[in-house]
Amino acid sequence: MKKILFAAFLVSLVGTGAELLLLEHTHDAWQLIPVVLIGLALVAFGWFAATGSKLSQQILRGVMVFFIISGVLGFALHYNGNMEFELEMYPSMKGAELIWETLKGATPVLAPGSMIATGLLGWAYTMK
Repeated sequence: MKKILFAAFLVSLVGTGAELLLLEHTHDAWQLIPVVLIGLALVAFGWFAATGSKLSQQILRGVMVFFIISGVLGFALHYNGNMEFELEMYPSMKGAELIWETLKGATPVLAPGSMIATGLLGWAYTMK
């Protein structure tokens, strides 16, 4: 089980990081948060995988908490950005229609969920 978690976590880190860089998700400080967290996680993950020390475990877990927070924050930022755009285009839109169009907007609202999933994978990997 530990090997599967190792592989899934590593693939998630590398895949999400590559995707963010390919999408040029680097235009401002908010967009850099997941990119920086992935870099930190790769270092912490390597340290923990190599040593298994209590300190490396705690640091990796701390980074994973920030992954989960950044996923929730990313969801809110993507949702609010899409909503602002929809309201600019259609100022009278409201209710379920506004929510639906916001969720379908240009910025993928659910994409930050990958940070949450990766955070949970990383946390699971640190469990003995």
